[in-house]
Amino acid sequence: RMQQISLAPGVIAAARDTFIATPKLKLLLDTDGVTRIVEAIRVAFPDAPPDIIVIDPIRNLFDGGPDGGGENDNTAMMFFLKDRVEVLREAVNPEAGVILAHHTRKAAKHQVKDDPFLALSGASALRGFYTSGLLMHRPDEESTQRRLEIELRNGPALPGKLIDKVAGRRAELNPLNERLVRKEVGAKFDAERLRKHDVILGMLLDEAAGERLYTAMQFAETFENRGGLGSKHTIRERLSVLATKGFVKFLRDPSGFGFPVTRSRFGYLCVEGMQFGLPVEEVDPTTGEVTTTARPVLPSHFKCPQSGLSLQVENPAVWVYQDGPEDDLTHMSEA
Repeated sequence: RMQQISLAPGVIAAARDTFIATPKLKLLLDTDGVTRIVEAIRVAFPDAPPDIIVIDPIRNLFDGGPDGGGENDNTAMMFFLKDRVEVLREAVNPEAGVILAHHTRKAAKHQVKDDPFLALSGASALRGFYTSGLLMHRPDEESTQRRLEIELRNGPALPGKLIDKVAGRRAELNPLNERLVRKEVGAKFDAERLRKHDVILGMLLDEAAGERLYTAMQFAETFENRGGLGSKHTIRERLSVLATKGFVKFLRDPSGFGFPVTRSRFGYLCVEGMQFGLPVEEVDPTTGEVTTTARPVLPSHFKCPQSGLSLQVENPAVWVYQDGPEDDLTHMSEA
């Protein structure tokens, strides 16, 4: 899991000498465990004690004391924090900071929304112990986005943050882009638009493989109420959005494929990777080598995202998207 985290080279270089991680230990942080861990830390840091001690997670090392209470027991949690964690820090470095990674208990979504930190196991004892807390949870199980709640004991209140993993790193998202009303219904509409996006592109590819090309109007009328695309007006709207975003472009002169030049404003629909008909095998009469030749359908024009005008493509062999390359579903869901 650590190897999948995208870190800057400078951070990795600094961590070589200052960061020590232990494997998963089959050890309790009891009296004997504290002694053994203190000795191990002193061996790993012979010159100066560490500035930060991390216990991740509490559950793996939890010792509830003589009564044997669990982590959901506030009394047992307080015993662990005062008689184990505090003792460990005092023995290693009284000035060291301590980071505790902990799990949440089962709680309803509305409870997490109203007071997120009550979802922590042994919450009453924990909240009276730490000086700052971070709690990450997923409001929507079908979304990759997480919400980061922040609680400070010695500072002003901070609003929660919406985060997601981008290129291997956690990145903060703009909270203004989050829906406030009818979130579930809006998410379904987004998913439906994305589905129509994929269906339309797939149909255009399949039809071109069957040696059929279409203008926007003819495609909308031909595939009305097919594939769950709805009416021809809905299909035209989707095609217009896809053209603006660069997923659909146009071919003005399809005479090379046996189609007449159209008086349509843009031309025949064209998508990335489109091939006309099936690949044809050709045999070299001299060498007998068999080669497969495809007939790509390359665009000649595209729809300007600012003016909506039909502009000529500079290089038909290079497909350019207005929102960048089609490497994720973020911009696709907006289509």
